[in-house]
Amino acid sequence: MENFKIDIDADGIAVIAFDVPGRSMNTLTSAVMKEIPELVERIKTDETIKGAVITSGKASGFCAGADLGDMAGGVLSGGGDLQKAFDAGWALNGAFRALETCGKPVAAAINGLALGGGLEFTLACHYRVVENDNKIQLGLPEIKVGLFPGGGGTQRLTRLVGVQNAMMAMSEGKSFRPNDAKGAGIVHEVVEKGQSVEAAKAWIKNGGKAVQPWDDKSFKLPGGGPYHPAGIQNFMVGNAMLRKQSYGNYPAVVNLMKAVYEGTQVPMDAALRIETRYFIKTLMTPQAQAMIRSLFLSKQELDKGAVRPAGVPKSDPKKVSVLGAGMMGAGIAYVQVMAGIETVLIDQTQEAADKGKAHVEELLKKRLSRGQMTQEKYDATLALVTATTDYDHIKGSDLVIEAVFENREIKADVTKRAEAQLVEGAVFGSNTSTLPITGLAEASVRPEDFIGIHFFSPVDKMMLVEIILGEKTGQAAIAKALDYVLKIKKTPIVVNDSRGFYTSRCFSTFLMEGMAMLEEGYGPALIDNVGRMTGMPRGPLEMHDDVALDLSYKIAKQTALDLGDKYVPTEGADIVAKMVEGGRYGRKNGKGFYDYDTKPKTIWKGLSELAPTTKGIDAPEEPGAFAQIDELKTRLLYRQAVEVARCWAEGVIDDPREADLGAILGWGFAPWTGGPISMIDGIGLAKFVETADRLAATYGDRFKVPELLRDMAAKNETFYGRFAPEKAAA
Repeated sequence: MENFKIDIDADGIAVIAFDVPGRSMNTLTSAVMKEIPELVERIKTDETIKGAVITSGKASGFCAGADLGDMAGGVLSGGGDLQKAFDAGWALNGAFRALETCGKPVAAAINGLALGGGLEFTLACHYRVVENDNKIQLGLPEIKVGLFPGGGGTQRLTRLVGVQNAMMAMSEGKSFRPNDAKGAGIVHEVVEKGQSVEAAKAWIKNGGKAVQPWDDKSFKLPGGGPYHPAGIQNFMVGNAMLRKQSYGNYPAVVNLMKAVYEGTQVPMDAALRIETRYFIKTLMTPQAQAMIRSLFLSKQELDKGAVRPAGVPKSDPKKVSVLGAGMMGAGIAYVQVMAGIETVLIDQTQEAADKGKAHVEELLKKRLSRGQMTQEKYDATLALVTATTDYDHIKGSDLVIEAVFENREIKADVTKRAEAQLVEGAVFGSNTSTLPITGLAEASVRPEDFIGIHFFSPVDKMMLVEIILGEKTGQAAIAKALDYVLKIKKTPIVVNDSRGFYTSRCFSTFLMEGMAMLEEGYGPALIDNVGRMTGMPRGPLEMHDDVALDLSYKIAKQTALDLGDKYVPTEGADIVAKMVEGGRYGRKNGKGFYDYDTKPKTIWKGLSELAPTTKGIDAPEEPGAFAQIDELKTRLLYRQAVEVARCWAEGVIDDPREADLGAILGWGFAPWTGGPISMIDGIGLAKFVETADRLAATYGDRFKVPELLRDMAAKNETFYGRFAPEKAAA
């Protein structure tokens, strides 16, 4: 076997090292899944083997789960033949079932992360030992890509920890650290690093039982099943909780509940087949296919530098200076030092610079307290930050990131001061979220090395970085910016210059459509509830508070100055201006559309004076009530998607992967769609244009589509077809 190495010791215990060749991390590739039945047969029939320990041959982890590209291709290659699809899906599930019924004790020695199919592999073993390392995660995160566990996870985890705990873990995609996993009942033993194999062997030598709990005649489901007085409550309440989580947008959530509900009422063999049927049904949904493509396949490609200019030598930034030590600048400093980059953090006063470094220290202390970092590593990492007001410290930097106030004059000043310290070839990156890069580059004496590097807040949690090209930005600067983003372990997208670029420009339309609804007389609670129902993380008014109303106000003023007579005020601009002038800046000062001095937050009563509520939705029992809600949801999603299409038509963005992933990671565009481009393709260009035309006729030109979409609709094209990534790269 290529992927498993077997070593049988003197006690007849086979230590099986899972080691996929040519990969830094084990995954359940199609080749691995073909070998697992062979491995099981060897354990079962080889008389010299008395028991087996399965561990990883890699230091990076046990197994990161299934290779979704392989899986989707294998299942869907049957051309819609359900029997072929089921057989492909059952292959892994059946192999794991054969493992746990092979008649010999099998233990998992988990010496690294085990996620998705990787954890399911260990759940099919009779005993699980994990090493005490807080870098190790154990979990079933499939829901995050529109799926649910399909390798026995829905049935084995439920039988181990009960319906409520299992459903919470699977529906949230929750990961556990080793000791938490033991406390939850997912693993049996936690041992020191390097001791997992010996501990697993000891369990076998001491008479480890070769029968799973659920195969014992005395087994009872923890907490009870669907017809148990206590167990039924889990399903009654669970339905409501899952609806609250998903708003009906994710088939995976519903099918997960069905698999658990039905599977807990039958023996394991039947339960696993039920799981496979629902898994295949989910995998074939447009939502799952779109999410797998964007959140797994496209993300993997972009994380590996798929859009990096060819022929430019790789760079490795060792020292990077950050101008501005506020929350954004300090966040950037943190991710840099976590990547081992020497960081100079500069602000106008030493007090401000020190405050920025203190934020880095605070984030590092959290890692230290959680056991994710040693004291030695903590000290060395914090020492990489120099907080100062002295621009001379910039000397030797490979890159400068400017993260100062959104004011053209201030940015021009710090650009000149920083560039005076840089050697030829060093890159200057602006973290501006709205101001065009070409205009900012006018302050630079080397515009070919000037580029936009737009982070999202909070930097330590947000995974996207938007790289913006000015008119004169050179290929070397693009490559160096991408190398930097990949080194700090963020996902990059590359876009061309425009006011607001791609993410800020398109995200603002979600806020503005919410403001349009407010002006029309819809109540703020209704607007935000409908916003969440679309699959966005929060409603438009809530998100406006999060972004900060005074920032919107200042951006509007700067845009008005820049555009002059061409400036058109956005929806609700007067309402926002009055709120800001009255001291309501949003969540940051506890006063915006909501008041935040109570928990939960409450809608600001004064809003009814600025925007009286005159419209509502009919009661649910009234005809057309749901159609009214659907109309509002359609407006919020289409407004964003139309702006994305305009960005495409204007050449701001030209790769469907970057457009979709940038939208989901950048501003939280409804993940179930796979992103706005996937949404348009999924709806169909002709139908999308037809609906957008109706919206434009009813609500205004903000829904008017570019001619590109009409042309594509006439030719029955899709974005992923006409603008395939390889075509975009070419």
